[in-house]
Amino acid sequence: MSIHKPVLLNETIQSLNLKEGDIVVDATFGGGGHSREILKIIEKGKLIGIDADEKAIEESDLKNNERVILINDNFENLENILETIGIGKVDAILADLGWSSDQLIGKGMSFQEDEQLDMRLSEDQEISARNIVNEYEQRELERIIRENGEEKFWKIIVKRIVEYRKEKTIEGTVELAEIVKNAIPEKFRHAKMNLATKTFQALRIEVNQELANLEKFIPQAIGRLNPGGRLAIISFHSLEDRIVKNSFKENARGCICPPDFPQCACGKKPKIAIITKKPIAPTDLEVSDNPKSRSAKLRVCEKIHPVE
Repeated sequence: MSIHKPVLLNETIQSLNLKEGDIVVDATFGGGGHSREILKIIEKGKLIGIDADEKAIEESDLKNNERVILINDNFENLENILETIGIGKVDAILADLGWSSDQLIGKGMSFQEDEQLDMRLSEDQEISARNIVNEYEQRELERIIRENGEEKFWKIIVKRIVEYRKEKTIEGTVELAEIVKNAIPEKFRHAKMNLATKTFQALRIEVNQELANLEKFIPQAIGRLNPGGRLAIISFHSLEDRIVKNSFKENARGCICPPDFPQCACGKKPKIAIITKKPIAPTDLEVSDNPKSRSAKLRVCEKIHPVE
């Protein structure tokens, strides 16, 4: 596996506020780009790398590092993962929600190559993109492409998919991309972004339950941080960033009693302090060097000491 060029590397490492001896979780290990830099700083500490892609774990050159524990699982299972390896609390957690080029190869996620339509990150998953486009009811397909892809032409795209599959099963990535392209009105077919991008994003999110898993992961991550520990999340589209932003905001809130209450009755205490009031974006230099970083947003929070 090639080394994935990590996005917002320096900004992320600085934001995690790492120190020697820390225990750190890279919840989306991928090619290990962020993890390598983390290991340089924590020295005698330990790094737990988690990835749902078995290939990312098996082919990593860090798997024999005595300070690294690599686990093939989904970050939605963070609490169970840490319990299984006997670790209670950690000092920092990172989740880079982007996809490396290695992960896209051979999984039917990209229309750049003609592959079998699949999109499953793990072969243990039952539902593939092929199942969705060929078997899901029209109304459910519309929801997926409208909500997950934020595609304004969702209705006509789904209509064309449904018409096409009556005559022939949709098997390949290029085949689906052509269906989407031909569904979009001619005057809108000259955009810089490939016309099938949003539809493929929508299907990939649905297949891998990316948004639901992120919502499950964040409270677990906050709960497993030591006081003063930090959680950094890099998102790549508005759906992910909205979940991170709202979840951080909710966990940073204290009392939610009506303002006219003489004293707090809810007992709610803030769990975190938000470090990044606005998300950190890549510099122009990074975007020119790595165009895939252009939509990245980094948000960071810090676990606060419990208020007595």
